[in-house]
Formats: sequence, C-alpha cells, structure tokens
Amino acid sequence: MVRRGRWAVVCAAALLVMVGCGQRQAQYGPDFTSAEELPEKLSTNGITIMVGDPDAPVTVHLYEDPRCPYCEEFETTGGSSHLREAVLDRWARVEYTLASFLDDRVGGSGSKKAVNALRAALEAGKFVEYHEVLYANQPDESVDGYTDASLLELAGQVEGLRGPEFDAAVRSMKYRSFVTSSQKAYEEAGGTQEPEGPGTPTAVINGKRIPLEYNALLLQSDAFAELLQKVHDEPGEWQDTKL
Repeated sequence: MVRRGRWAVVCAAALLVMVGCGQRQAQYGPDFTSAEELPEKLSTNGITIMVGDPDAPVTVHLYEDPRCPYCEEFETTGGSSHLREAVLDRWARVEYTLASFLDDRVGGSGSKKAVNALRAALEAGKFVEYHEVLYANQPDESVDGYTDASLLELAGQVEGLRGPEFDAAVRSMKYRSFVTSSQKAYEEAGGTQEPEGPGTPTAVINGKRIPLEYNALLLQSDAFAELLQKVHDEPGEWQDTKL
C-alpha cells in the first residue's frame, strides 16, 4: 500500500535529515510546568508505570533496562527531551516496562536494584525525577555500579525522596516481586520471535512498535520528535502503516 512506502520514507529520511519539531500542539488542557507536576502511577496490571495525562492522544510505551547504555543515550541526548516536552504539553504520555536482564548478561544485581528503587520512588511520587537522575548518573554497563549506597546517594538529588520508608525499601529490595514481574513482562513483549525480550530501548507508539531497523530514531533527538509529530498529526496513517 502507499501508506507503507510513505511511512518508511518518513522514518528513513528522519535518520538522515534532522528536521526540528518545535511547534506547539493544540491544547488538551493547561500545560504541566515541570516534571514534578506530572501525574505518575502504577497501572492496574501492577507492572506498567504510567506518566502524564491519561487522556493524551499519543502513548509511548518504553522498554528500558537501567544499566543499558543505549537507554542512557535515549534519555540524556536522544529523543527523550522532545517526548518530555510533549508530555508536559499534555498531548503525549509515557508508559514504562522496566527490564533487568543485563544483570544476568554482564553480571551483578544493579539493574534489579535500580528497578526496585524506581518502584520505591514511584510509591513516593518521585519516579519521574529519580528516573532522570539515575540515567544522568548511569555507571558503565560493565560496572555493577547501582549499589544500595549509590542509589541512596543519587536519591538525595531528588527533593523529598530520601526518608526511612524509601531507604528501607531500597536496602531490603521491598519490591523484588515487582522487579521479577516487570522482567517477565519485558520478555513476553518479545513474543515467540524474541523470547528474551525486544531489546532496550524499544518504543511502542499508540500500540505500534518502531521496527528494529528504524530503532536508531530513538537516539536521534529531532528525528524522534518528527516521528512523534507525524503520529500526532496523522494517527490513522500511523495505525494503518506496515513498516
């Protein structure tokens, strides 16, 4: 179909031509003025962490492992900044499935500890801020750097997060069952073709996954912004396309 070629060209061209996407969207309500204001909660499945206006027309579901260097690139210099702007402007929301497979792959327990700490931060209403701090201070993948001590030290950068309840949750791995369930959900997202999971970062936008061959869009800030703009402006085209 024509749609297939059109969207493939959009994705491929975005990798080559970094076209900015700074225009504001139609208002869906008063903008959030800061990350601290963003709604955040656990979905009814007890696994997915949801951030932003639940009525936003664009949903980006991200699969991330806290130790993954490509996730760090997405979050610090890639498309995350434009996604955050869209979430603040209420026309997009983000869902997170947090994986921890890198512990088994490269050794250690840092991913599991970080996912547990992020769940504890969600309980305190500080997931967004803490998530940002962890990626801004991510240890080298080969170093099991997310220890209890480092996670607590980094939590000190988030106003109001440290306290007896959060500290105890980090040290005791209070949310161990969440860590396990979240990793299982990540693996199931890969289906039969990717039984170990789809890789990180992976983005599913309005129920449609960005194909592996275009995954570099996540790391190209303006290219990812252009794709989000296209999905917002032409939602039907995005749903119908077969990349």
